[in-house]
Amino acid sequence: MIPKDVAKKQVDSLKARTGTTTFFNRLLEAPDLEQFIKNNADEMQMPSFCEYISKLCIKLGEVPEHIIRRANIERSYGHQIFRGSRNPSRDTVLQLAFGFGADVDEAQELLKYAGKNALYPRVKRDAVLIYCLRDHFTIVETQRVLHEMELPLLGTGRIK
Repeated sequence: MIPKDVAKKQVDSLKARTGTTTFFNRLLEAPDLEQFIKNNADEMQMPSFCEYISKLCIKLGEVPEHIIRRANIERSYGHQIFRGSRNPSRDTVLQLAFGFGADVDEAQELLKYAGKNALYPRVKRDAVLIYCLRDHFTIVETQRVLHEMELPLLGTGRIK
């Protein structure tokens, strides 16, 4: 785990980064690609998923154990994700989003840092998840809605 003071500085540095749209426009306007990459190397670095979620815990004043429990993820597997020794599936990232009490935008950020596909509202299951995130459903409430809609539950790949 990253020391609290170091993680807080890293969270603050994430906030200080240039907005994506501005950064994208700078790239499009750059006359020299190599120079752009050299000048912006620091902003092009993304923390690993485990670093990101550890920083998020500190920012929220949470401990991983509580997030893992609320996400309904097996305890040892959850801690392996936080340590970076296991890479989560898309469903596990979404479970963590519910564990963090994330809204839709925050869930999309978690998916981005994990290198997973964003939620897409034209996919029925994703639409249900977006709805549940928007209304701050718990993981149990979300699983109930998925079950009622006869869609695969999070973390199982199947309907229960």
